[in-house]
Formats: sequence, structure tokens, C-alpha cells
Amino acid sequence: MALVNTTEMFKKAYEGGYAIGAFNVNNMEIVQGIVDACKNLNSPVILQVSSSARKYARHAYLKAMVEVAAQETGLPIALHLDHGPDFETCKSCIDGGFTSVMIDGSHFSFEENIAVTKKVVDYAHQYGVTVEGELGQLAGIEDEVNVAADKASYTDPAQVQEFVEKTGVDSLAIAIGTSHGAFKFKPGQKPQLRFDILQEVSDRLPGFPIVLHGASAVVP
Repeated sequence: MALVNTTEMFKKAYEGGYAIGAFNVNNMEIVQGIVDACKNLNSPVILQVSSSARKYARHAYLKAMVEVAAQETGLPIALHLDHGPDFETCKSCIDGGFTSVMIDGSHFSFEENIAVTKKVVDYAHQYGVTVEGELGQLAGIEDEVNVAADKASYTDPAQVQEFVEKTGVDSLAIAIGTSHGAFKFKPGQKPQLRFDILQEVSDRLPGFPIVLHGASAVVP
């Protein structure tokens, strides 16, 4: 099966009442481990690559491995740029065969975030590539993403409709209290997740794909 973008994947997830897992990859063993597990569960998956992973393993190698994974398993697999820092990086991934990209303009002002996100969307949609934007900032460290706890900010639900309408993004990453990185919370510390923000965002954007980053340390 050829690589897919996230449009149909998210549509089926909403209809079926389930979430899609997105996992960062940077070598063959990680790709194989993830897709083997997904094959056992017959689950679609997003394999995502950070800017650091592209520097380490090189774009062409990563794309080839993920393409082979899709062909061998027959699963719907999207190849996604995680936390694209700027238009140029997103463009390079789009031109290089990625089926989905994230433009992370969350560190900009609201207006600047809209502008850079729309620029990526306008370019990506010409090639059938889906785009994820972000509002709000998660604390933690993951590759180039480094946000101190006192600099983190929850997503403002009042901004989400305007952001989605003006940018044309296909999915939206929001901040509700999850954290990036391997060591997300101190021992014994319970994540304080703002489910009220998630609910209000969902109410304001019914049926629209919402993305949560940094969720691996969060348990029911």
C-alpha cells in the first residue's frame, strides 16, 4: 500500500470512535517494531520524523523505510514531519514525499502563527499533503522543542475557530497539560490535564481532528 495522508485516516477514526497513534522514528528497528505491532492489531498509524531525525538518518533513508513498511504491511501509514520549525523545512518534506507535515508556530504571536501556518497549508494542499498546526505550548524537551514549565501555555479555546478558518489546517495540536520528552513528570506527580479545554475545543470544532502531543506518560 502506498503512503497516505491523514484525511481518510482521521475521518474513519471519528466514525469509529478511536484515536490514531503517532510515533517518532529514526532508524529501521524502530520502524519495524511499530509497524509489526500495528499489523498485529490491524491498526493505521502515523510515523513521524523530527528535524533532528532527518539530520541523523537522512530524509531519503527514512522515507524509503516507511514506504517499505506500508508496502509490506498493507496498512494505512502516513509519513509526517513532527514540529516543523519553519516553512522551508515543511516545503523540503513536502517536496521529498512526506504525506503530512506539522508547522509549529506556537512560539509566535497568534497573528504570526496564522501567517506561517497558512503559507504551509497553501503550499502543501497543492500536492495533497495534510497539515497540522499548533496553538498553545507544551512544557518539556524533545529534539529542538524546549519549553520551560513556566513558559508553557494552555490553548485558548476562543482562538481555535479563527485559527482553523484562517489557516485551512487539517488538524490542530492543542496544549492541555501533557508534556514532551522522556521524563515528563516527577515521581508521584499526577498529570493535571485540562479536559475542560479539550471539551470546549471539541465543542467549538465539532468533528475536527484534534492532536495531543507528549501523551506517553499519561495513563487513565
